[in-house]
Order: sequence, then structure tokens, then C-alpha cells
Amino acid sequence: MSGSERQPQSARTVGKSLVRWLDSWAEDESDVIHDAREMDWLRVVPFVLLHASCLLVLVVGWSWTAVGLAAGAYVVRMFAITAFYHRYFSHRTFQTSRWMQFLFAVLGSTAIQRGPIWWASHHRAHHKNSDKVDDVHSPSRDGFWWSHMGWILSRRNFRPRFEMVSDLTRFPELRFLDRFDVIVPILSLGGFYLLGELCQSLGADTSGGQLVVWGFCISTIVTYHVTFSINSVAHRMGTRSYETADDSRNNPLLALLTLGEGWHNNHHRYPASVRQGFRWWELDMSYYGLRLLAALGLIWRLNPVPERILNESRVL
Repeated sequence: MSGSERQPQSARTVGKSLVRWLDSWAEDESDVIHDAREMDWLRVVPFVLLHASCLLVLVVGWSWTAVGLAAGAYVVRMFAITAFYHRYFSHRTFQTSRWMQFLFAVLGSTAIQRGPIWWASHHRAHHKNSDKVDDVHSPSRDGFWWSHMGWILSRRNFRPRFEMVSDLTRFPELRFLDRFDVIVPILSLGGFYLLGELCQSLGADTSGGQLVVWGFCISTIVTYHVTFSINSVAHRMGTRSYETADDSRNNPLLALLTLGEGWHNNHHRYPASVRQGFRWWELDMSYYGLRLLAALGLIWRLNPVPERILNESRVL
């Protein structure tokens, strides 16, 4: 192929990548990459920039208001990932109305971990192949950093695994959120800026720029890496209450940071349960939050842990 032929081909490739920033379903089957390690470099750019933007704290400074709102944003978005993206969309451990399902999807999208269809499809694939050849993020097979975040940046893992989520793709509103997964993050960024400006106008010690850095950038990055640690750390460090076919571990520190997801060995033994802290002393804040939503009548039919599963545990 001549240089003049390669240049248009390269331009088309860049053009398709730019389109996929706005429309994540724009890629057709002919674009699918079979090399799992090939990075989607143009999609890596915003990921890197978001990390680098945390350094803007040196410009905007800090305030108790900004730090407090950032902490609140972390808790809300972590709950959205653990309770909704994970326990609802991925495992259907409780039921709710279609309106609440959409609200859960929007709230989960604020964590900027792609759309609910993408998230659930890859997580279901992980459970199907956990720590086996086809697991997309096994630290025992592919190393710590790949399981932690490399797999997310791989071009092959960019598209949802539609065959895994036919129960979700029948909802057009979920398809829209997943396809145009940049909309909610952009609105969230603008929301933090406007909130900061409003707080400043009311005499609070913060600003729009400060809340963007703390509430949006720093909070998002912390949420990222704590969530990613379930894939990497919780398959390497911790204890095993159950003999499972994978390397999942229970990690109390991660359970605290992720509002209950750290009881990962429990979860891999019985993913259908709405709770992951099977014992009373296994703190699971997401489960308690879901119990509150159930008491309010917003969700129902929470799947319990069967007695036979509890009796299998090494920890009584």
C-alpha cells in the first residue's frame, strides 16, 4: 500500500474514533479488534486528562465545602455503581419500576463508568469466565494493572457484549443512555460548576471551578480506582469463606470503601443475593441503603441469601 493510500485509511480510523466519543455504538462489526491488548488511544485521552485535571487543585485550592461535597458525591456515585449498576442491572437481585430503573441508570451514569448496558454486559461475562481464559480482567492471568484498568482502555472491550444483556437492550431509554454515554458526565460537570457558583453567591467558601475539581474530577478518580480494586485487589488479597472456582477474596477494607462490594468471595459464591455481606458483622452499606429503598416502596423482592449457602461458609 502506498503512502497516499495509507493516509486516507489512517484519517478514516481517526474519524471513526472521534465519532465514537459521541456515539459509542457507532462502531460496526468490521471495526472490531480481536487483539485484546490493542488500546483505543483516542478514548484513552479523556481518561488521562481526567486524572491530570486533579492537579488543578493547586490552582483552585480547597475548602471544607468543596471537600465535603466531593465526599458526598463519592458516596452517592459509589452507591449508584454498587447498588444499581452491579446488584440491579448486572444481577437483577431486586425488582423495581421502569421509571426507577431509568433513574438508577442515570444516577449510575454520573460515575462515568460507561452506560448500564456496557457495564452489566462485561460484568456478566466476568462471572461466566471468572479467572479463566475468557475473563477480561483476571489479575492471576493478565496481571494487576490490566485487571485494574487496562482492560477498560482496550479497544476490543469498547462495545457492550449485547448477547449478555438482551433483558436490558429491550428498553430504548437504556439504549440511549448507553449509546450516548457522554451526555450525563457533561451535564454532571456543568451541574457541579453551577452548584459551586450558587454556593459562592450564598456566601460559602467555594466556587464553580473548585467544585468542578473536587466534586467532579477528584471524586470521580477516587471512585474509579476504588471500584477497579474489586477486579484487581479482591482477586488477590483477602480471605475465602467459600471454595469457588475463581480467586475471589473477601476484603473488609474494600468492603468499607465500596459500601459492601469487598465481600467478593461471598458474592462469587452466590451472585443472585442482594446482599454481599452475608453475616451480620460483614458491613454492607449498599444493602442497608437498598433496604431503605424497599421500605419506601421504591424497590421490592430483594433476593436473600439461602440458608444452604450460609451453611457452606467456613465462617459461622
